[in-house]
Amino acid sequence: MKSRTGLLLLLLTSLVWGFAFVSQSTASSIIGPFTYNGIRMLLSTLVLLPIVTKSLKRNLKTPGYKKAIIKSGIIAGAVLFTASCLQQFGIADSTASKAGFITSLYILFVPILSILLKKKVPFSVWICVFTGLIGAALLTLDSSFSIGKGDLLLFLCSIAFSLHIMTLDKFSHLIDPVEMSCIQFLFCGLTNCILMFIFEKPSGEAILSAWLPIIYSGVFSCGIGYTLQAVGQKYVPPTQATLALSLESVWALVGGVILLGERMGFREICGALILFLSVIIAQLVTPQENRD
Repeated sequence: MKSRTGLLLLLLTSLVWGFAFVSQSTASSIIGPFTYNGIRMLLSTLVLLPIVTKSLKRNLKTPGYKKAIIKSGIIAGAVLFTASCLQQFGIADSTASKAGFITSLYILFVPILSILLKKKVPFSVWICVFTGLIGAALLTLDSSFSIGKGDLLLFLCSIAFSLHIMTLDKFSHLIDPVEMSCIQFLFCGLTNCILMFIFEKPSGEAILSAWLPIIYSGVFSCGIGYTLQAVGQKYVPPTQATLALSLESVWALVGGVILLGERMGFREICGALILFLSVIIAQLVTPQENRD
């Protein structure tokens, strides 16, 4: 029962995250990446703070818990900072539709990075990775076989998000996942805000103009989405979790087409389809571990 509940939470997360690409694309034309990420991450922290205050006070009485929550929050926050910045810089030079599919490559990288944990990766997964890269090439390469700066950054962000998946899986059984989410958002938000004042010149007018994408990303995508992910992964193995989360690329395409009027050419559609099927098949052929 817990595994089914966790799966439903992850499916809801994919929906929230998919439409978040629309808000990120919209915000990229109004405010800088550090400003956007900094404000939305701190907003997420404020959303979660009332929820975790009571449990955090209780859990901090447990020997070693304070050290564990700070360590896991900072590590997860650092990885999230890297991934979210690469994504926001990348989406500014790409589209919400393409960003969703390119980012979904992280689902192929999760089983590969499992090699570092001395886990065997089936040969069939390597085939899916190869076909997935072909799909990504069709989606991102132009007629001169060059890749845009934005698409390249999104590719790197997919690697960072695969590390974030594994980081959450490592710590989710040691500490409260919602508390860890709150700490990682705080660390990520403060880091972005420091860089915001160094490299950007945020204005109150611009920030107010981007209030809707900031609130959606801060409250729903981060505050609710990442928390649902953390809770869901507590009961669902990483490979099953990534299968559910892979649907975010489909929702990103739906949001981009309906809300932003984006369109894909035939080659890009074929690439997106190949990439999506590679992601799905990779998870279906990966040995699953039971978690109740």
